Amino acid sequence: MKQNTKHAVSSFRRVSLITVIAVYILILIGGIVRSTGSGMGCPDWPKCFGSVIPPTSVDQLPKNYQEIYLEKRLAKNERFVATLEKLGFTEKAEEIANDKSILIEEEFNPVKTWIEYLNRLAGVVIGFLIILTVWKSFPLWNTDKWLPIVSVFSLVLVIFIGWIGSIVVSTNLLHWMITVHMILALLLVSLLIYVYHRSGRLQARKGVKMDVPGKVEVLLLIGTLLMFVQVVLGTQVREQIDIISDSLGNMLREEWVGRVGIDFLIHRSFSLVLLGIHVLYFFWAFKYTLRRSQVNLWSQVLMILIILEIATGMAMAYFGIPAFLQPIHLLVGSLIIGVQVLLLLEIREHKQFRLNTN
Repeated sequence: MKQNTKHAVSSFRRVSLITVIAVYILILIGGIVRSTGSGMGCPDWPKCFGSVIPPTSVDQLPKNYQEIYLEKRLAKNERFVATLEKLGFTEKAEEIANDKSILIEEEFNPVKTWIEYLNRLAGVVIGFLIILTVWKSFPLWNTDKWLPIVSVFSLVLVIFIGWIGSIVVSTNLLHWMITVHMILALLLVSLLIYVYHRSGRLQARKGVKMDVPGKVEVLLLIGTLLMFVQVVLGTQVREQIDIISDSLGNMLREEWVGRVGIDFLIHRSFSLVLLGIHVLYFFWAFKYTLRRSQVNLWSQVLMILIILEIATGMAMAYFGIPAFLQPIHLLVGSLIIGVQVLLLLEIREHKQFRLNTN
């Protein structure tokens, strides 16, 4: 490989890794926003109370600021409803049009405003990092065309996620929109992990021949898909908790879980299924992979994360959903999916290496 290509690959991998880390930091910040109820700290988007830098006191706002921003949000919702109707999502369009909770405008809270504002600043940083990733991928076009193609797609996805974020605000944190926003964020981080891992193939690496049975990859793939389902179930539980906490005035935390009902029971039982699948996967990975190989090491990390995720979930269930645990639980769940994606790529690479050397 030419020296300039080596430098381009190293530069791309460095930037793409930083971007992956930054996205996970953003997921953590997003969890903090939600656990503190700061999602509507800024009633407009992309600015905050019409300014690049938000106010620190209600005195800096007009007296009828709630009516002003409610009008703006409703106008945006009308356009969104019309778009959904054109795309054939008539039922969802009617749901948004008839949702009375959208009409509720929160009072200005400087702490919540600045928490949400920092969340948006982090989103802007992610945007610039994705652009830099795309730029760094172009010199690799002749070496591996999929790197710039997937990088550009990631940029398009970030723009779409930003638009979805604006709809989340305009609909006053409509619950299913938050779920869509989260799923898209996980898709984004998976794509970024993919390009980071794929670019590693372009570097000189010592080949390790491992005969990993197909059942290990299949079991991990099942675990990954079920983990995505678990995250969706978790967001649905969180949606129910948001409704319950609002109805109780954010009081009586110890009663929240008991009032969720069947959604929480399914989410809790599903975690045991996931634990069983990953214990079996870890046993197979430990049996069939070389010690200190990437698959073996990342499998250990995966099991630690699975145990930590279950532990934080149990702590929230038995200790009245402490606010500080909610973003940690979300972050760990997101990290699990990232490690699963990375492991699938590593196993596939070893399989390909074995086929090429036979």
